[in-house]
Amino acid sequence: MPELPEVETVRRTLARLVVGKQIADVTVGLPRMIKAPDDVRQFVEELRGQRIHRMGRRGKFLLFYMDNVVLVSHLRMEGRYGLYRADEEVEKHTHVIFHFTDGTELRYRDVRTFGTMHLFPLGLEEAGPPLHKLGLEPFDPAFTPDELKQRMAHRRTKIKPLLLNQEIVVGLGNIYVDEVLFAAGVHPEKLPAELTDEQWKLLHQHIIIILEQSIELGGSSIKSYVNGQGESGNFQHILKAYGRTGEPCIICGAPIEKSVVGGRGTHTCPNCQSRNS
Repeated sequence: MPELPEVETVRRTLARLVVGKQIADVTVGLPRMIKAPDDVRQFVEELRGQRIHRMGRRGKFLLFYMDNVVLVSHLRMEGRYGLYRADEEVEKHTHVIFHFTDGTELRYRDVRTFGTMHLFPLGLEEAGPPLHKLGLEPFDPAFTPDELKQRMAHRRTKIKPLLLNQEIVVGLGNIYVDEVLFAAGVHPEKLPAELTDEQWKLLHQHIIIILEQSIELGGSSIKSYVNGQGESGNFQHILKAYGRTGEPCIICGAPIEKSVVGGRGTHTCPNCQSRNS
């Protein structure tokens, strides 16, 4: 599933490709992807004539800001956007097409069909689902080591599931949580109460560093992720923990171990992330 760096990469790509374009019409081939409004015909009608003014992101959601509406889009497992000429062949599994007045089309393709779209009046996009319960953005100035600790300290849940909880901090998925925990030297099964102030600082620091680094590299293409121009990311080439089961730790040489924590495959160095450290 695309995580924050991948969604941010798509956002930046789409900002170059579609900002300023005006929607002439919309074709919806799979109505169940449209979650709001309930009537797909209303969804199409409200988008006709709208001009895209900017692209935003909230957690793992893309936001298309238009004249008086906001389209909130979640790519889920394999959703992807691409800009095409209207005369180009439409690929299989293309479920939503935004037809622009300049003869180009923004096409949403999703093999797994798990993607979702919500349309809201401008300014009300965070008043209800799916954005209303999202936690802090890692790049928000309000995201500090103390704030991170405060939001987790009272919980009796292991640190890895807490970092994956989008109501606490948004945008972190399995890949980046494994990388952050490794970089901070924190065992994924530790409880918040067991972490030192220094470990909270390291977690906070590496959340930002690793996400920024991945964005610079265009995200991680572990399975089928590409950006809005069909380009793969490169962060997967420098992963230090995730997916390296049995390979030597780059710090101490011990084999990276894989376990299951909170129902998720988890990659850990038994030395650098000791449960007792």
